[in-house]
Amino acid sequence: MEMLVIEGGQPLTGSVSISGSKNSSLPILISTLLTNMPCVIANVPKLADTDFLTDLLSSFGANVSRNDKRVDIHAQQIANKLAHYDVVRKMRASVLVLAPLLARTGEAIVSLPGGCAIGSRPVDIHLMGLKQLGAIIDVRDGYIYAKLKGDTFVGNEIELPLPSVGATEHLIMAAVLAKGTTVLKKVAKEPEVVELIVALNQAGARITGAGSSKLEIEGVTSLAGINHDIKPDRVEAGTFIALAAATKSDIILNEVCVADIKNVMDRFADAGVKFLELEGEKGARLRVSAASRLQATDIETAAFPGFPTDMQAQFMAAMTVAEGTSNIYERIFENRMMHVPELRRMGAEIELKNGMARVKGKPKLSSAPVMATDLRASASLVIAALAADGVSEVRRVYHLDRGYESLELKIAGLGGNIRRCQQEN
Repeated sequence: MEMLVIEGGQPLTGSVSISGSKNSSLPILISTLLTNMPCVIANVPKLADTDFLTDLLSSFGANVSRNDKRVDIHAQQIANKLAHYDVVRKMRASVLVLAPLLARTGEAIVSLPGGCAIGSRPVDIHLMGLKQLGAIIDVRDGYIYAKLKGDTFVGNEIELPLPSVGATEHLIMAAVLAKGTTVLKKVAKEPEVVELIVALNQAGARITGAGSSKLEIEGVTSLAGINHDIKPDRVEAGTFIALAAATKSDIILNEVCVADIKNVMDRFADAGVKFLELEGEKGARLRVSAASRLQATDIETAAFPGFPTDMQAQFMAAMTVAEGTSNIYERIFENRMMHVPELRRMGAEIELKNGMARVKGKPKLSSAPVMATDLRASASLVIAALAADGVSEVRRVYHLDRGYESLELKIAGLGGNIRRCQQEN
């Protein structure tokens, strides 16, 4: 098993390029199953999750090839309707293959998903919506057995009980090839949902209302090939902002979408970080200049445009070295503070109670061996280790590899003393 060895305590300098969005890539790659035409998805990050997903698409008979950041997919025929546990368990988003398989073949068997253990994240909302669009669903023995009542999904009006990103994406994919019109209410408004809509509309889907809480989808009989360039990853960009803040650094982020990270920038600006937007060849460049000492700032996670739950752990890591006491409220996932005990091992003063962390900042953290528990927690430990005096070990970095492309190489490019090596038992 691999780990990262990090010597912290020094500011970083230079520039870093932000990779394509993991959370956009996954549903857009899955949506290629909706068409029998060739698809090209560009700027796809090289991650464990995107590798798992291309393997899954191949298992259905799709012809999948990858050249660096470009993925070519041609699901001319669906040869297999089973998404087996051995593949699906590795990544929760893989449950989204259910609707495309049903739309193309009329039936499917999909394992209940796996992923980070940060909360229940039930698929009940997904299945409720698919039933309202004409699917017959039976869940047993760890699998979802589904078939359509007729030849296609049938449009309907559906109001989600909460703005689930995954459920919104799943029902969009079901509705684009449905007979009639579907109206989805109380949907998620995250940039990744909007990007999926853009990609599908470019292929001939008829979806209106992107970015609002209500979508109207007029079903079409078929889609053309999906050709799309994935936008920069807003969580990776936010992670580098947190890293710069915690290490008192001055760095430049290349290829960022400022509108997508405004919610993160605003809270770090409250903490004393300064931002300067610059022109770039492939989108904006953002200069991030940290204060000599951060000021404690409160956050509360919420659906977009609120502060993203995927940035809560990284923000907390930065607040451990801020002046004053910050209150961090996690409102999305009930188990998303498993990084707290590990941050405490590095000297952080954090009191945890009922989904709220009270963080009393201190001038410096101390080095320690720590263990990642999930994807974003692993990023928070890397940030803390870079802010700490001495040499730290971050173990179980396979979590990190699910969502960050070559993170240690990017940090090393900024002057960070970080290396990957085998963990001794």
